[in-house]
Amino acid sequence: MDGIVEEEWSAFLRRWEVSGDQDQEAALAEMVAAEPDRHDWRVVDAALDRLVCSECGDRLSRGPVGCSACDLAHGFRHVAIETDRPGAAPGNEHAVRVNVSVVRRPQVTSENEVLARRLMLPVLLVGLLPAVETAQRVSALVKRSSRAEQIRLLEQTVEEMVRRAGPAAAD
Repeated sequence: MDGIVEEEWSAFLRRWEVSGDQDQEAALAEMVAAEPDRHDWRVVDAALDRLVCSECGDRLSRGPVGCSACDLAHGFRHVAIETDRPGAAPGNEHAVRVNVSVVRRPQVTSENEVLARRLMLPVLLVGLLPAVETAQRVSALVKRSSRAEQIRLLEQTVEEMVRRAGPAAAD
């Protein structure tokens, strides 16, 4: 999961012709964090990973619930640009970003939600996307199920999505 963020950051650095200069990279990360609506969400996430929170000392946006600077940065990440990848279902990039956001800052979400997001992430990363009705139904079931039942429901949903996508998705 962190790899998809780091790959985009590396490409961003190449476009800005920054290589190996920590000061330039830090300045670029600060610029991106100051204008998240002008950059891809992966670049924004990577930039935040390179900045230290002045309040809690963690990576900016990843600190504990109640750290106002991290809470603010976490909220700003949601204004970043989402561009659907070629071959992925429309809206898939939004689903990937939301799931990555939850998994990268699990302390702000229930344990059940983190589990669901973590288990769904691989299927989203290959470009599949559950129907809204399916996602809502599974979310409701997961919230009131035991851990073993949650995993079974999520595995069943993933199998259903792959089956609907056809043979190419199973490869």
